[in-house]
Amino acid sequence: MTERKIRILVAKPGLDGHDRGAKVVARALRDAGFEVIYTGLHQTPEQIVATAVQEDVDVIGLSVLSGTHMLVFPRILALLRQQGAEHITLIGGGTMLPKEMRELKAIGVAALWGVDSSTQEIVAWIRDRFSSTAR
Repeated sequence: MTERKIRILVAKPGLDGHDRGAKVVARALRDAGFEVIYTGLHQTPEQIVATAVQEDVDVIGLSVLSGTHMLVFPRILALLRQQGAEHITLIGGGTMLPKEMRELKAIGVAALWGVDSSTQEIVAWIRDRFSSTAR
């Protein structure tokens, strides 16, 4: 019996039109052996959560460069609770102040990375997070 790959949804919420970083991360995750679903640009929180639930993902990774992270992350967390999908891990990256990252982690975002982070850091964090979980 083979283990199920960790499934990750990479999403670009709102009007943020810069998706090069999201595509780089999505490719790095795929190359690391994860199953990756990329939603494309201009997704609403409702669309992101609906896709995550439908695709039975383990992780939602948001890429936010538009400055809306203090609205988008809490909204996604609230929608996951409403859908009974709190088991989905929410992570993300983009342009955020360290204080904002701490606030988002305090409300339930599992991990956040700045724009200068390496894809290896993200891959290592996901592997570590799910290493003890039977897939």
